[in-house]
Amino acid sequence: MPQYRRLLGIHTGQPASDGAGVKLQRVISGPNLAPFDPFLMLDEFASSDPDDYIAGFPPHPHRGFETITYMLEGRMRHEDHLGNVGLLNPGDVQWMTAARGIIHSEMPEQQSGTLRGFQLWLNLPARDKLGPAAYRDIPAAQIPRLVTPGGVEVVVIAGTFEEGGIHQPGAVQRPCTLPQLFDLHLPPGSRIAPHLNDGQRVLLYVYEGILELLETTNETVAAGRLLRLSESGELHLSSRDGARVLLIAGTPLREPIVQYGPFVMNSREEVEQALRDFRGGELT
Repeated sequence: MPQYRRLLGIHTGQPASDGAGVKLQRVISGPNLAPFDPFLMLDEFASSDPDDYIAGFPPHPHRGFETITYMLEGRMRHEDHLGNVGLLNPGDVQWMTAARGIIHSEMPEQQSGTLRGFQLWLNLPARDKLGPAAYRDIPAAQIPRLVTPGGVEVVVIAGTFEEGGIHQPGAVQRPCTLPQLFDLHLPPGSRIAPHLNDGQRVLLYVYEGILELLETTNETVAAGRLLRLSESGELHLSSRDGARVLLIAGTPLREPIVQYGPFVMNSREEVEQALRDFRGGELT
């Protein structure tokens, strides 16, 4: 019999406010991030009320990790101290490597309508935390999409999607943590069994519909819940009524994680240095 990835935990996002008052659901956060390593935070923002998002995220610093922003609806404008300017439209992705330091703003480019998407924080290994910052906008047209023989649409943002004879590299490949980020659209009655290498931390965030996870028992998971799975075994997903799911996987760094707001380093001393650098205008 096949060995399936075991379900280690189910987590529910909590209402939160960030930036200048943007309302969101914080799915991954907190003092104990080791179970999610190499991922540090996952936020879902979704509102058609401009009062929930219009103030946006004015200029703020980061150091020590990468941010991945994936837009589903609406428009968001990025500007940073390096002179980068970008506009995220529906389906676009922004991949920003804060590394040694970046100061940027993320502001809605709309006065009404729905703003919906995700931001994921991905840790950097200790050796890269003080490397050069980088920024990349990826238009939706440059992000591979495919439909599996089982009828599941897959948006391959990062890593490589594999199932059966399918081998589709994504828009982004990253060393060390080897992140996999797929947006799975499961129509009613569909199934999918993506191949993921053993040793990778696997998270599934159901953001629409109901997902069924095949393991030792069939687990049914509704929207708004995150599944944390074991690091080995097969993964078989299905949905009787349809679902949309973010599949997030990466190789754990297994290094100390010390976070203070927008700074994520390996020691308290490094975080204190980040604070001194920011206050002294030497973050970058």
